[in-house]
Amino acid sequence: MDINVVNALTYEDFVKLFGNVVEKCPLIPAAIWSHLPFKDLADVEAHIREFIHSLPDSGKEGVLRCHPDLAGLDLQSGTLTRESQEEQSQAGMTTLDSAESLQMYTLNTEYKERFGFPFVICARLNSKADIVRQLSERLKNDRAAERERAVEEVTKICSLRLRNIFLSDIQTKL
Repeated sequence: MDINVVNALTYEDFVKLFGNVVEKCPLIPAAIWSHLPFKDLADVEAHIREFIHSLPDSGKEGVLRCHPDLAGLDLQSGTLTRESQEEQSQAGMTTLDSAESLQMYTLNTEYKERFGFPFVICARLNSKADIVRQLSERLKNDRAAERERAVEEVTKICSLRLRNIFLSDIQTKL
């Protein structure tokens, strides 16, 4: 997709196209639309990253709370976003046995109780074993360190989602 096509989008179409590059946070592309025209994909990504990092801690945590639990209720009930469904499937979260599901439920619950937001990791860049290991390890972090680590994972997810959009035919997305 050509950046000129992106730069020609109406506000509504821009938000529709990029509305889930950060899970369930269409406010973010809505906020960066005013920076049109963008030079390229990296420029769009930089504006999103800058916006997220400029948020106060409560705003960053709000972004994190928009993410579903890995292998959680949204996956089981079929209410994940299309992007999250694909990402969790690629990481093996859709094929957990009962013991693995219980382990994920227990770790997710402990994590949310400790930090107040769900565990976020770029599932596409990790295997099922990596996810469980990192979830266990990251429970040892303090809240501030974990918030920043989770925000970095959000930016990785966003980057991959943006690339998917830019590599696809824009007309099929609108």
